[in-house]
This record gives sequence, structure tokens and C-alpha cells, in this order.
Amino acid sequence: MVKLDILFREHKISRIKETELERYTDFFTNSYKDNLMHAKANVNEFPRWSIISGYYAMHDISKLLIAKVYRLKIEQEVHATTIKVLRELIKDKETLKLIEAGYEQFKNLANELSDAKKERVKVQYYTGTDFIRKKYERMAKEFMSDADIYLEKIRKIMEK
Repeated sequence: MVKLDILFREHKISRIKETELERYTDFFTNSYKDNLMHAKANVNEFPRWSIISGYYAMHDISKLLIAKVYRLKIEQEVHATTIKVLRELIKDKETLKLIEAGYEQFKNLANELSDAKKERVKVQYYTGTDFIRKKYERMAKEFMSDADIYLEKIRKIMEK
């Protein structure tokens, strides 16, 4: 728990007040479900958005777990801090690999957006191709399979 102590000192995590707990957990319960529905609904039509929403479903259920079971709130650098907290609390390496892979996919898409901003013309003419659309569709389907496995594992941890 030494790393958690550091995260507390750095104000990256805090304890959730009892009066805030229900509102906080309700938000993440609804948010992960909304993101999951959006991700599944858009796998074929908008696969990049499916990956983004699927990752947010994973991220939100992770924050729900951290809040519900450990009464911790992520305050800063939320994506990286969530993964750091999970590394300390969850000992199942397969589950950790899934959220870490989801975060990497999310970062890759964010980097593509940044690159697109820098190279608008190149991206404008090449990202709309059938080849790229099919590539992202395959990626989204594979990603959603992993996301479903991760979500189920987190649900089981919360049930215990």
C-alpha cells in the first residue's frame, strides 16, 4: 500500500465521504453502462468511437470498483492514476492486462487525433477509405471482446 500513500500525498486520490458515496457510485454505474451501450451500438458504423466508448466503459467501471469496494476517489491524472490504483488493489494479472491494453488503444486514438490536427489534409483523404474503416471495425470488434471480459471480471470482484 506504499504506492497508495504516495498517491494520497500527491492528491491524486482521496477518500470518498459517506455523504458523497451513493451519488458517486450511481454516476459511474450509469456512465459505464451508457458507454458500453454506445460502444456496442457503433462497432460497425463508427468503430473508432466504439473503441473510445468501450475504453470509457472499462475506465468507469474501474472507478466504480475503486469507489464501491475501497472508498477511493480518483482526483488527478485520472486515467493513469486509475491504472496505478488497480495495480495495487487487483492481483489478477489478466484483468490488469485488459485495462492496460484498453488504455493503450485509447491513447493511440488520441495520438491519431493529434496527428490528424497536424496533418489534416493527409488524414482527410486517407482515414475515410474502405480499408481503414474495415481495419477499425476489426479492431473495434476485438477490443469489445476484451472489454466484455474485463467488465465481467470487475463485476465479479464487486459482487464478492
